[in-house]
Amino acid sequence: MSISAIAIFALALFVAAGSPGPSIAALVARVISRGMRDVFPFILAMWIGEAIWLSLAVFGLAVVAQAFHQAFVLLKWAGVFYLLYLAWKMWNAPAATDAEELPKSDSAIKLFAAGMAVTLGNPKIMLFYLALLPTIIDLNSVTILGWAELTLTMFAVLAVIDIGWALVAAQARKFMKSPKAVRSANRISAGLMVGAAAAIAARS
Repeated sequence: MSISAIAIFALALFVAAGSPGPSIAALVARVISRGMRDVFPFILAMWIGEAIWLSLAVFGLAVVAQAFHQAFVLLKWAGVFYLLYLAWKMWNAPAATDAEELPKSDSAIKLFAAGMAVTLGNPKIMLFYLALLPTIIDLNSVTILGWAELTLTMFAVLAVIDIGWALVAAQARKFMKSPKAVRSANRISAGLMVGAAAAIAARS
């Protein structure tokens, strides 16, 4: 693909994915509540989920996506309920400041599944790849090499955005020195998580 086409795709994705939305809110809430130590399975699943949507768009499988619409709706609601579950855990998490007293992390498999459900079930992401992307790039002319170039570009853009947001949240977490601050951060994180769940649930 031409450099200009890739640059246009990267810019459009940066604007769409970089603006705060349900996925970013869930990521930030997770890092503020638990730190960076166990967030990467969640981020990886978000990236793979977006790669799936990109692949569906490039290979003209939007019809398949529509055929399995109910499955994506189920994934959407699975993601919503899991975010609400995480919010409940954050709200009730102990206000410990010692590392050995921090809550145990969730399993990598659970976090990966949550990230995948949030991404595949997020209508905003689906609309970007299946509705907006075809207006940016002539998908009919995209070859296997072009798909690989778009996918690598997507991973690079999402890495900058998601890791950037995670690092900002991690820096904010460092200011939590007292149990009161930790409790407040947990409650704020729970609120962000509920907001993310509500935003995904409200979109059709």
